[in-house]
Amino acid sequence: MKILIVDDEALVRRSLSRALKGKGHEVLEAGDGNEGLQLWQTSNPDLVFLDVLMPGRTGPEVLKEMRDQSKAKVILMSAFAGEHNMETAQQMGANLFVPKPFEDIFAVVKMAEDL
Repeated sequence: MKILIVDDEALVRRSLSRALKGKGHEVLEAGDGNEGLQLWQTSNPDLVFLDVLMPGRTGPEVLKEMRDQSKAKVILMSAFAGEHNMETAQQMGANLFVPKPFEDIFAVVKMAEDL
């Protein structure tokens, strides 16, 4: 599976990338919303981990632009879980919402594989 991780926190990108590559997935990384949008358009990923708050474009802005152009499953992530939850994520077009920090990175990877 080709997976795109879009998050401005390098630690989050590295942790997810390492866990996903360990499961045999092809992983692409973007450090902000603009780079994420560009990679999404050019790489056609199967799954996207998308942070909510980032420099450039926010996650919801990227999602809004790509939702009709892509069949990728989207996991929206945020450290501000009070403002975002599963319901608001699905209203934006995401398939799943995961609050940060992750308590179990492998549980997040398993959720992604099960989508």
